[in-house]
Amino acid sequence: MKLKDIIKGIEATVTGAVDVEVNDLQFDSRKVGPGSLFVAQRGTKVDGHSFIPAVIGQGAVAVVCEELPSPQSPSHPVTYIKVSDSSLALGLMAANFYGHPSEKLKLIGITGTNGKTTTVTLLHRMFRMMGHHVGLVSTIVNKIDEEELPTGHTTPDALELNQLLRRMVDAGCDYCFMEVSSHAVVQHRVAGVRFAGGIFSNITHDHLDFHKTMANYIAAKKGFFDGLPKEAWALVNVDDRNGRVMVQNTRAEVHTYALQHTADFHCRLLESTFEGMHLEINGRELWCRLVGRFNAYNLTAIYAAAVLCGTPKDEALRLLSTLEAAPGRFQYVSGSRGVFAIVDYAHTPDALQNVIGTIDGIRRPTQQLITVVGCGGDRDRTKRPEMAKIAAEGSDKVVLTSDNPRTENPDAILDEMEAGLTAEQLSHVVRITDRRQAIRTACLMAREGDIVLVAGKGHEKYQEVNGVRSHFDDVEELEKELKC
Repeated sequence: MKLKDIIKGIEATVTGAVDVEVNDLQFDSRKVGPGSLFVAQRGTKVDGHSFIPAVIGQGAVAVVCEELPSPQSPSHPVTYIKVSDSSLALGLMAANFYGHPSEKLKLIGITGTNGKTTTVTLLHRMFRMMGHHVGLVSTIVNKIDEEELPTGHTTPDALELNQLLRRMVDAGCDYCFMEVSSHAVVQHRVAGVRFAGGIFSNITHDHLDFHKTMANYIAAKKGFFDGLPKEAWALVNVDDRNGRVMVQNTRAEVHTYALQHTADFHCRLLESTFEGMHLEINGRELWCRLVGRFNAYNLTAIYAAAVLCGTPKDEALRLLSTLEAAPGRFQYVSGSRGVFAIVDYAHTPDALQNVIGTIDGIRRPTQQLITVVGCGGDRDRTKRPEMAKIAAEGSDKVVLTSDNPRTENPDAILDEMEAGLTAEQLSHVVRITDRRQAIRTACLMAREGDIVLVAGKGHEKYQEVNGVRSHFDDVEELEKELKC
C-alpha cells in the first residue's frame, strides 16, 4: 500500500516522498524489515524514538514520530511523518492499512470494571446460536466463530486488533463483541475503530496503579462513549452513579438498564439459588442458569444489547435462559466429599463483595464459607487491605495466598493484605503463600456441605512468579483435592 493512503486523514508534517510502497506497519523495532513503516511510540519504560537509527538500517522506508531525529541520515532516504501523538496515529493508520474492517461488521464494545468478559462471551454464544458468524475479543480468548485465538491482553494493540477484525471480516463475520479496557482507550488502541454499539457495566476500585486517580479512571471509560459515532447506540447501567456520566457527551443514541432505577431495560431478581435465578425483565419472567445479582445485571445488558442489535424480544429471552457462565466466573466444582466449591475471577473489592454476597444470600446457616484469596503483584496496591477485609467480613474462614506475584515478593503482598484486618479477624485467617497448598488447606478445613470459594484468578491457566509463568489452574487443583 502507498504511504499516502496509509497516512490519509492524519494530521502530520511529512518530510520526504509519500508515493513509496509500504509492506507493513510496525511499532516493535525488532520486527522491522525492508519496506516497513515504523511508528516510534513513547512507552512507560522504553522510548521508540531511540530505535529510529536502527530501524532505518533494517530497511524501514518511513518513520512516524513525535520528534524528528537529529541528525537525519542522508545515505538512507526515509520519509518522516511527524505527529503530535504516535499512538493515536498508529490506530488511524492501522485502520487505513487493513481497509477499515470495523466498518464492515457490527462491532459492539463493553467497558467497565466488572462483567465485561461474561457479557461479551455470552453475547458471542447467543449470536452463534442464532446462526450468525461472530467474532469475540475478550480477556480469556479471541474467537472467529468457534476458532480460538489465544490472547494476552484485555484489548489488543491497534495493529493486532485491526488484523484480527480483518480476519473476522474475511471469514464472513457480521458481528463482533469486544471488551474495551480503560488502558486501551487512554493508549489509543481503539483509535480508528468504529463501534456500532457500546455498553457500560460499572466502575469500582481498580487499575489505580495505571490511572492514579478514580477521576482519571472514570474519564478513560467515558472516553470510549465520547468517541462513538452518532449512528451507534450506547447502553449504560444507571444503577451505577457513573452511568449517566458516561454518556454526557456521546453522539450515540442512549439506552439504559437497571435493577434498582427506572430504565429502558429493567430487571427484577425474584429468586436466586445455586442452580440459577428467576428474573423478570421488562415484565417477562424467565429462569436463567447463571447465579448472583451481578449476573442479573450482566444478563440484562446481554438481553438489551441483543434487542438493540435487532433480535426479536421473545427470541432474546429464550436464548438468555439457555446461557451458562463463562469459564472462571462463578464456576462450580464438585467432588465426592460433598464440599461445594466455586472458582471466580473476582480480583477487585467490588467483585469479591458481589461473589461473597451472592453466596451468603443462598447458603444455609450450617454451611461454612471458606475463602481463598490473594492480590496480584505489580498492580494497584491500595486495594490489598480492602480485599482481605471483605473476605474476612463475609467468610467463616479465610486463607490468604499468592495470586500472580509477578516481580513482587509474595510475602510482602500478604503483609499489605493483613494490614486491613483487625486482631479478631486475624483469628480466623490463615496465611499460606503457596497457592496450591492454600487451596488444599481450604479443602481440608471444609466439612460436608461447606463452600470453598477460590477467588482472583478464575479462568487463568497459569501463575506468574518472578516474571515466569507456570501452569496453574484453580479448577484442576480443586478437582484434585475434592475427589478424595
